[in-house]
Amino acid sequence: MVALLWVLGAVLLAAGEALSGDFFLLMLAGGALGTAGVSALTDFPVWGDALVFAALSAALILGVRPALTRRFSTPPPTPTGIQALTGRTAQVLEPVDEVSGTVRLDGDVWTARPLDPTEVYAAGTTVTVMKIDGATAVVWKGP
Repeated sequence: MVALLWVLGAVLLAAGEALSGDFFLLMLAGGALGTAGVSALTDFPVWGDALVFAALSAALILGVRPALTRRFSTPPPTPTGIQALTGRTAQVLEPVDEVSGTVRLDGDVWTARPLDPTEVYAAGTTVTVMKIDGATAVVWKGP
């Protein structure tokens, strides 16, 4: 019977974690769930169950929670500057060949050269920026 109360406590703590999202209540829920297992297998008094709960929860908070917060709290890096231009489309303003050419990229005029030096892109062609090399956009028309 006591084990069911620990399971109920674990479910309530896990539900509370869904609202907070900082992995603290989830570690307490893990401690409660572990205590439910110990309580079902042994006949410890209530204070014994409380010690098991405290030990398991402390171990989870100190051992598992830091790794989880590091793993899930860091947002993925957002490309900025010239890294954000890679993969965007551009409009050819002047014919792009291996020596010269310009494209309109994000409202700005960039010098450009083709990814394949043998290709030439006529004015009005839509191209994809493959990389930025200094102040030159390396573009590709695609298949």
